[in-house]
Amino acid sequence: MADPPWLDDDEQETWRAFLWTSRLLNEALDRQLQRDSGMPHAYYMILAMLSESPGRARTMSELAELVHSSPSRLSHAVNRLEAAGWVRRTKHPADRRTTIAELTDAGLDVLVEAAPGHVAEVRRHLFDPLTRDQMLRFRESLRALLDSLGPHREAPCARGEG
Repeated sequence: MADPPWLDDDEQETWRAFLWTSRLLNEALDRQLQRDSGMPHAYYMILAMLSESPGRARTMSELAELVHSSPSRLSHAVNRLEAAGWVRRTKHPADRRTTIAELTDAGLDVLVEAAPGHVAEVRRHLFDPLTRDQMLRFRESLRALLDSLGPHREAPCARGEG
């Protein structure tokens, strides 16, 4: 098997800009949520995905897929969220082998309180530096990347083509 071609200078610069941007953005969002809400970004995403789910509940398997987490990592996070009173786990009534994670009222309150600061941080680091046209082109680029990773990899927050 032949070696793949090396990245040219433009590709290398794009690759490294992507890596550093992704890392720095995630670190900034995590710092803000830790500072203002006492939770890591991963916990915020779990609460957010549950809040958008029918009945504010998902099976643990569905939730792991939504937040792109391993089952064991998700279970550890949900243990913490459950201890805080923000998530409740129950057995599925039709299949006792299946566990359901449900956002509690207290968890929703925490999410609602954390959301404005989180949105402000996302806006400050991701949207404010871009023009509207740049943002729309960036979105199209991200969709192409998601498509290349497989059709099942659609972002859980995708709201259609508009």
